[in-house]
Amino acid sequence: MAHNNKIGSTALSLFDPSSVAIIGASDDPNKVGGRPIHYMRKFGYAGRILPINPKRESVQGLPCYTDLGALDIIPEAAIIAVSGLAAVEAIKACARLGVATVVVMASGFAETGESGRQVQNELVECARLHGMRLIGPNAQGFANFANGAVLNFSTMFMEVPPADGPIAIVSQSGAASVMPYAMLREQGYGVRYLAATGNDADLGVSELTRLLVDDPHIRLILVYVETVSNPLLLAEAAHIARQNGTHIVLLKGGVSHKGAVAAASHTGAMVGQDGALDAFLEKHGIWRAHDIHELVNAAPLYLDGFAPGAGRTVVMSHSGAVGVLCADAAERVGLPLTELAPGTTERLKGLIPDFASAANPLDLTAALLGNGAMFPAVLQTLGDDPQADMFLIGIPVAGPGYDVPGLAQTTARFMRQTGKPVVMTAPQADVRAHFQHAGVPSFRHESDAVAALRQYARHCQWQGSPLPAPSAAQPGSHTGLQDEAVSLQLLADAGVPVVEHAVCHDPESAARIAANFGGRIVIKGCAAQVPHKSEHGLVHLNLADPQAVQAAARLCLGALDQLGVPHGQLIVARSVKGLHEFMLGVVVDPLFGPLVVIGEGGTLVEIRQDTVSLLAPFTQAQVLEAISRLRIAPVLKGARGQPALDVDALARAAVALGNFALQHQADLLSVDVNPVMVLAEGVVAVDAVIEYREAP
Repeated sequence: MAHNNKIGSTALSLFDPSSVAIIGASDDPNKVGGRPIHYMRKFGYAGRILPINPKRESVQGLPCYTDLGALDIIPEAAIIAVSGLAAVEAIKACARLGVATVVVMASGFAETGESGRQVQNELVECARLHGMRLIGPNAQGFANFANGAVLNFSTMFMEVPPADGPIAIVSQSGAASVMPYAMLREQGYGVRYLAATGNDADLGVSELTRLLVDDPHIRLILVYVETVSNPLLLAEAAHIARQNGTHIVLLKGGVSHKGAVAAASHTGAMVGQDGALDAFLEKHGIWRAHDIHELVNAAPLYLDGFAPGAGRTVVMSHSGAVGVLCADAAERVGLPLTELAPGTTERLKGLIPDFASAANPLDLTAALLGNGAMFPAVLQTLGDDPQADMFLIGIPVAGPGYDVPGLAQTTARFMRQTGKPVVMTAPQADVRAHFQHAGVPSFRHESDAVAALRQYARHCQWQGSPLPAPSAAQPGSHTGLQDEAVSLQLLADAGVPVVEHAVCHDPESAARIAANFGGRIVIKGCAAQVPHKSEHGLVHLNLADPQAVQAAARLCLGALDQLGVPHGQLIVARSVKGLHEFMLGVVVDPLFGPLVVIGEGGTLVEIRQDTVSLLAPFTQAQVLEAISRLRIAPVLKGARGQPALDVDALARAAVALGNFALQHQADLLSVDVNPVMVLAEGVVAVDAVIEYREAP
């Protein structure tokens, strides 16, 4: 594949500098100050290489300069390969001279503590004052393998020679940048850009990702972060990636950022440390990997770029056992195996042995050994099935008699003709090599092949989901913890259906309201100081007569008085019996914004931990897809004679809550709506607590 060596003027000096100064240059290519020089000369960098070392006249065959002032030009980029105070002075000198970009390989800054952080901040301020950009400190550096600009000291490029390709790697960690590089090169895939930013003090992972997504030749960006320091810029990169057909896969190491969640909020406890990041990435179409292997596992599918459709998969093998194992692996990860159309099944019966099953997974049996025409005929028949989107071919045995090169070429031709993704799995390296050489993504293990298909299909579906327009923010008029009555009214105004209720202050009024409602009644004590009422005896259910209502009201008022809330309020509400209790909640993440949590509700909500999270705003369709991932999802369709639940109404309530959270996010801390009764038709929120920030 031909590649353009430019990505645009904004990042020109970074990824395509016309000249590079190396401050602390070494004649030894095995040292930090010598390795980038060795790489640039070896890998064809055409710009000027300017070694700087006052102790040498030449470095690796190049003239060496005593300092920046001795240069006859202002270098576009500079590498800082000295340490300590010398590094600080070198950075300042580059800024004053007008160098566009510096790569600071020196350590001893923010990663060492507060004093180092202060020095680092001063250097960033100095750089910005002079219009200079800085990568690092504590950075391994970057590389552009299309033009040989390798401002990077990793030894990996000596072990594993580079090749240009449609992949970029951006990482805070040096090791986490070269590990996926090596894994990709081992599979024969080229990498164009690689950057390891270290402390991320100035030019960080989010900004570099945003720059690289503009390159039309980049189709996959692999990202490793320990902190997402600029989510808005990362979201912008993801938005452009959607438009360009580029995919971003991200791996996060370590614990997430510190998010302050109010103690009164059950929702915050259920989101988990990484819940906000998960929701942010899913919303913006960034796949989250959970280890280095997953970071690169689906790369062949991304690079092929065939449309996965709905992800309905066909498994075929000449081993029944392998077909079963692939089907088991697919079920474990949620990859749907399609049910073949009746016409397809009938055609297959005429192509495979009589004793073989024409169902999915399809067993070609050992007849594949002596029937060379069967494989392409079966593939073509499957490809014509409109319910077949992706294909997994298992070849566990391929000794003498099997035309492996022919099978590989047939598969590659099928991919090109149908435009449908195909992967294969085989334990033998030589079999995989034939398919890989033909352009068919190949895996040693069935589980890896299935995981790659599932990741690719779901990632493409995420990227195809529309992003709704955010609701306009409203000025805040509330502070602190709101009582249930105010909370329910706020939700009702936002479009969330709430239980029919009224507020009063004495038992007699409660009885009159109950009589007007009719039927079973709930009495609750209401005070902002007591958000969780049941543990204090402030909730009385299924009250059927005026005497019971008045007695419950007196108990609630007495309990409130003992809790230091004199003249408390009472909530009188209709009793609602739903088919199932759910919960809705909001926690406003300081980095990513309002996160809506949906899950099974009731008193055991924190124990069961069956929730999904969505970053507002989102669509009803996105809520429905998220709800389908809950463990309780099968119950929603109706179980043991119960009618199906109105999941659409629950999704509409979640969308309304998300819009409310967006409008109030400047002052909002959290929302707990538990339980939400889901009925055969409609939903009803019967309890709620909303908390805002305290007034300054």
